[in-house]
Amino acid sequence: MTQTTAESPARKQRAQLKVRTLRTDRWWLAPALTFAGLMAFLIYGFWAIFDGSYFVDPYIAPFSSPCLATSCPEGARFLGLAPFGDWYGLPPGLLILGLPAGFRVTCYYYRKSYYRSFWLSPPACAVAEPHKKYTGETRLPLIIQNVHRYFFYGAIVIGAVLTYDAILALIHKPGGLGTWILLVNAGLIVAYTLSCHSCRHITAGRLNHFSKHPLRYRAWTFISKLNAKHQQLAWASMFSVMIADFYVRLVAKGVITFPYA
Repeated sequence: MTQTTAESPARKQRAQLKVRTLRTDRWWLAPALTFAGLMAFLIYGFWAIFDGSYFVDPYIAPFSSPCLATSCPEGARFLGLAPFGDWYGLPPGLLILGLPAGFRVTCYYYRKSYYRSFWLSPPACAVAEPHKKYTGETRLPLIIQNVHRYFFYGAIVIGAVLTYDAILALIHKPGGLGTWILLVNAGLIVAYTLSCHSCRHITAGRLNHFSKHPLRYRAWTFISKLNAKHQQLAWASMFSVMIADFYVRLVAKGVITFPYA
C-alpha cells in the first residue's frame, strides 16, 4: 500500500516577488555589451555590403567574397569565373550573404546572446523576463532555427573560400600586412565553424561504439575541444571578419598606402 502526503498550498504556488530580481550584481552589463557588439556588427555589415571598394589586388574584402558576376573586377572573380554573368549588377555580397548570416543567426550561442540582449528572454539568469508566455522554438518563426545544421554546410564553403583568398594573398604578397590579417581571419572563421555543435554531432555524435570508429573518434575529440571555446570563437571571428574587411576597404580606397599594406 502506497501512502501519499498532501502538499501544502504554499508548495503549489511560485514565490510571489514584487521585484524583477533579487540579484545585487550588475547583471544588466553582459546583455548590454552583447547588444552593443551585435549592433556594431549589423551596422558595419549593412554598410560593407553596399560599399563598392572591396577589391585591391591581391586582397578581396571578406564580406564581398566570393565574387561571382562579370560586374566584379577581373582579379576579384572567384577562380576567375563569373557564373552569374552580366545580368547581376547588385553588390556581390548579397549573393552569398545568406550562408554566413544564416549560420550565425541560427547558431546555438548566438541564439542565447540575442535572445537575452534583444528580446530579454530572459536578460540574465534569475531575472524575470517581460514576456507573459513562453513557447520556446516550437512554432514560427523560431522553429526555423532547426535548419542550423544545413547552414553549417554553407558555412564550410564560405570558410574554404576565405581560406583560398588568404592563401592567394600569401602567394602574391607574402610581406603584406593585409595578407596576415586575412590569414588570421580565415583561421578564426574555420575554427568557429568547426566548433559548431552540429559539426560535433555530425562528426561522431550518433556513434554507439567509438572503438569501432577510431578516426571519427579522434575527429570528435578535436571538435569537442573547439566546441568548449565556441562562445569565444564566435566573438573573435565576428570581430576578425570586420577588421579584415574594413582593412581591405581602407587599402582599396587609398586611405592606407604604406609599402607593405
